[in-house]
Amino acid sequence: MQTLEPILEKLPLFQGMKPDHLALIAGCASNVRFSAGEVIGRAGEPADQFWVVREGRVGLEIHAPGRGTVTIHSIGENEVLGWSWLLPPHQWHFDARALTAARALCFDGRCLRGKFDHDYELGYELMKRFAQVIVQRLEATGMQLLDVYGDRV
Repeated sequence: MQTLEPILEKLPLFQGMKPDHLALIAGCASNVRFSAGEVIGRAGEPADQFWVVREGRVGLEIHAPGRGTVTIHSIGENEVLGWSWLLPPHQWHFDARALTAARALCFDGRCLRGKFDHDYELGYELMKRFAQVIVQRLEATGMQLLDVYGDRV
């Protein structure tokens, strides 16, 4: 049986991490598939996982008054879906839906948070990496919201 470590070390999120940290992360990972249109998470629901998309596209959605559901960001190959697992209260901030059939690596956030309690360096390393994901996502979302609400400001 092959482990996920060789795959993880090639992903941008994990590049340059120590092999023992990759082994710990791989222990919390599994392969998943989503059908086109499948809901992955809803705003306000518990967020105890994150994904790295391997194939396909996933959309982050909001419900805009007078416009219905609007995709505010699209996540593709090797990009991260979900950061709410890392920060209390561990709830989704947006809806997420597979825009196409997709394959991803799923990471159990509870498993990882438990490992952080025993390996602070691992927790700090992932926090730094996810801080970059959060900033990028907020910048992209801000630009998309200007498109959605720009004529009303």
